[in-house]
Amino acid sequence: MSTTASLQTTLAAEHAAIFLYGDVGAHTSQSIEPELFGIISLLYRNHRARRDQLRLRLTDRGAIPVAAEPTYDLPAPLTTSAAVRTHAQRIEKRCAEVYAALVANTVAADRDWAIAALSEAAQARILLGGRAETFPGAPELS
Repeated sequence: MSTTASLQTTLAAEHAAIFLYGDVGAHTSQSIEPELFGIISLLYRNHRARRDQLRLRLTDRGAIPVAAEPTYDLPAPLTTSAAVRTHAQRIEKRCAEVYAALVANTVAADRDWAIAALSEAAQARILLGGRAETFPGAPELS
């Protein structure tokens, strides 16, 4: 896969993550669970920043960044903080997989950026109560 195609795939995943974090945030109470709300808010902002960085990387290559879908499939209603954390961990797992693929399809500054994003996704899963992985985003290497 070309670097541009891989960046487009990664951008599409970030669009989905932002949409899904909007739903997750709507199911998190700032007054009842301020720590979880703070984590979800931080991760939402991080994904928006990565989306913007990916758009710039693509436009710098002369590519038209892929647009977000009109909607994405939402999980069953998130009625507990455990469900919110579990779903957010799934979002980060998917992002780690996409960033691991981006690492494999890039070089130089693009690869450095992809490695940093992959590391952030792995750290986010831990922040949400998940386990550390030997090769985040690439379980086939474990």
